[in-house]
Amino acid sequence: MPRFLFILARAFALALAWASLFSAAAWAQDEAAPEESNEQENNVVTVILKTNMGDITLELDTDKAPISVENFVRYVNDGFYDGTIFHRVINGFMIQGGGFTTDMEKKDTRAPIKNESDNGLSNANGTISMARLPQPDTATAQFFINTNDNTRLDFVNLAGTPKWGYAVFGKVTDGMGVVDGIRSVPTGPMGPFSTDAPQQMVIIETARVVE
Repeated sequence: MPRFLFILARAFALALAWASLFSAAAWAQDEAAPEESNEQENNVVTVILKTNMGDITLELDTDKAPISVENFVRYVNDGFYDGTIFHRVINGFMIQGGGFTTDMEKKDTRAPIKNESDNGLSNANGTISMARLPQPDTATAQFFINTNDNTRLDFVNLAGTPKWGYAVFGKVTDGMGVVDGIRSVPTGPMGPFSTDAPQQMVIIETARVVE
């Protein structure tokens, strides 16, 4: 074979090899794309609170609030919230629960968690947040669902000095009618509370993660 034909054939063979390599790489990326999409879907956890006034479906954001979501889901899986009540209701503000039994006894909890209110999520109507003491890192099991846009509860950075808010870790995706019904119940004194306690029991019968 003349030398120039040999060189031409070799160049053609190399071109075919490179084309096959790039084609294989592109195929691998195409095959990997659905798996990446599945990972994004798995960043959301769904929990259903079954109450004596109806069901509330929560979508929890593991990306923005991983500590709060893990903490809440652990309490759910332990059955901690079953039989607890919404013990504090302020119409036009929020409904709070997850800490007291129907006998108005406060439940023992695990250690408090880190405050994640600086995660960029706002206390908008229909969001769920961790309740806490005045100190930032004191949230345990109690939570509240906002029934108004309570932006004053959000984290604020004032000239480099953080003003810690209340950590949002999810939102109601179904059952806001139930939430509205709870926020409208008559309130007053009951048990250890001098005000804002529902005068009819609003019970969380079960809380379950939806697989």
